[in-house]
Amino acid sequence: MIVGCVKEIKPDEYRVGLVPAGVAELVRAGHKVLIERDAGHGSGFTDAEYEQVGATMVATPGEIFAKAEMIVKVKEPQPVECSLLRDGQVCFTYFHFAADRKLTEGVINSKCVAIAYETVRDRERRLPLLTPMSEVAGKMSVQEGAKYLERPMMGRGILLGGVPGVEPATVLILGGGVVGTNAAKVAAGLGAHVVLMDVNLERLRYLSDVMPANVQLVFSNDHLIKEHLALADLVIGAVLIPGARCPVLIKREYLKLMKPGAVIVDVGVDQGGCVETIRPTTHAEPTYIVDGIVHYGVANMPGAVGRTSTFALTNATLPYVLRLANLGYRKATQGDPGLAEGMEVYRGTVTNEAVAKCFGMEYRPYKASGE
Repeated sequence: MIVGCVKEIKPDEYRVGLVPAGVAELVRAGHKVLIERDAGHGSGFTDAEYEQVGATMVATPGEIFAKAEMIVKVKEPQPVECSLLRDGQVCFTYFHFAADRKLTEGVINSKCVAIAYETVRDRERRLPLLTPMSEVAGKMSVQEGAKYLERPMMGRGILLGGVPGVEPATVLILGGGVVGTNAAKVAAGLGAHVVLMDVNLERLRYLSDVMPANVQLVFSNDHLIKEHLALADLVIGAVLIPGARCPVLIKREYLKLMKPGAVIVDVGVDQGGCVETIRPTTHAEPTYIVDGIVHYGVANMPGAVGRTSTFALTNATLPYVLRLANLGYRKATQGDPGLAEGMEVYRGTVTNEAVAKCFGMEYRPYKASGE
């Protein structure tokens, strides 16, 4: 198979879909790998490193889209890339369709085979390709939130961990999954008072056994969310419904309950976010203010730590890339139902029920056994 990897063009995106070690594995398996020049630069990989392991370096993304049978990326195809996707070509990347109707329509119109990292499942029903970036984003959410609590950043002027004689900040985390758990660990480690909310009692019981004493676990409902919003200096949205849009847990009217200069970091912004007033921002312009509350909505947070994120991501994705290349997508998905769950748009039809429902589109289940 001809496998292609292009340079990411989303603003401030420094990750790359394949590292040189991954290229070496593909070449060893008999595949041809096309890498766009400078694709690995943001993650610290030179073109020479790719060439040394057998990659063919290509000057333009258009040539790769035209020749490759499978495109391996990190972020969703941008509009110019959607126009380059071909009928039957596999595109393996993060898509987050439910937050972007235009992207969904663009991929439908391309008739490509869109397999989304974020909905691939393993045998234990976990999300193995989403987990590493959720770990990074969860840790970064506290790091970024702490920075924007500083007064020059329009925050409250609060040091997250406080100092002796001065109380620490209160951090409210909505969601006890991978993002929320990592955020709580970092915030607690810095000395903050942490309130972590979730609707899953079994998850809360588990977290009670592993979290430090300065993490308070609270069952999540609308009444208690409002109660704790009034106390929070930093709020982290860590809500996920795989493949679907995030539920809105913080309505605009709730912002009036919060302290002026408090900060919201919504990690789920690429799935619509759990805050009504959140919108995607960039690393260049990460924040804006609504009703006196600082909103941080960077949709590709892990992209800022490209080297760490690229290694973490490709450690997880490479086995699936190899399987798709070795077997082709039909046999690969037929032999792995969890991989088949990543098939969200298949040659012009929406094959993820949550995405179809979100946009009122026709849903047609993907059948790995054939057309």
